[in-house]
Amino acid sequence: MSDVTFVKEAAGVAGADCVVIDLGVGAEAVAAARAVAPKARLVCFGPHVDHDVADQARANGADDVMPRSRFFRDPAAAMGLQA
Repeated sequence: MSDVTFVKEAAGVAGADCVVIDLGVGAEAVAAARAVAPKARLVCFGPHVDHDVADQARANGADDVMPRSRFFRDPAAAMGLQA
C-alpha cells in the first residue's frame, strides 16, 4: 500500500495518485486539487442530502462522488484500491 499524507492546501496533493476530499470543506477544493494534480483520481464524499455540492464537485473534476456512509463503509474500495 502507498503512503498516505493529509494536507490542508491543494498544493500538497501535487504528484498524488489518488486524492480524497471531504466535501464538507467545499466543492471548490475539487477544482483546486484537479489543477494541482491533473492525473490523480479524485474521490469525494459528503452528506447524501447535499446534491448541489455533489453536482458541483463533479463539475469541478471529481472522478467519483459518494455519500459519506458509502465511503467509510470501505474506503479502500471507494478509492479503487485492491486488498
